[in-house]
Amino acid sequence: MNVTTSRHGSVVVVHITETRLTYPILSDFATAVAALVAAGEKQILVDLSTVSYVDSATIGCLMDLYRQASTAGGHLKLSGVQKRVETMLTMTGAHNFLEVHADQASALASFGG
Repeated sequence: MNVTTSRHGSVVVVHITETRLTYPILSDFATAVAALVAAGEKQILVDLSTVSYVDSATIGCLMDLYRQASTAGGHLKLSGVQKRVETMLTMTGAHNFLEVHADQASALASFGG
């Protein structure tokens, strides 16, 4: 899986270059984000702009990473969520927890930094 990160001030942006984020390739993504939380990063933005499909394992993983970040005193937010992915977040109730922004710029601004 292709996962890269970049820094914008105090925010680490996790870029996913896969179009389908599903169980078989989810491990690399989860490991990368969990490592950021473990390293003390408090503001993490997951850029899903290239992702057009997620499965239930991905939703569970996002919720777990959200919990890890929150427990560590941080924030995990999403940007660039496509309609189909947004539908999955809504159907599962994950949208009640995960903060979703239309684009990276608005998401970065939401961190207030």
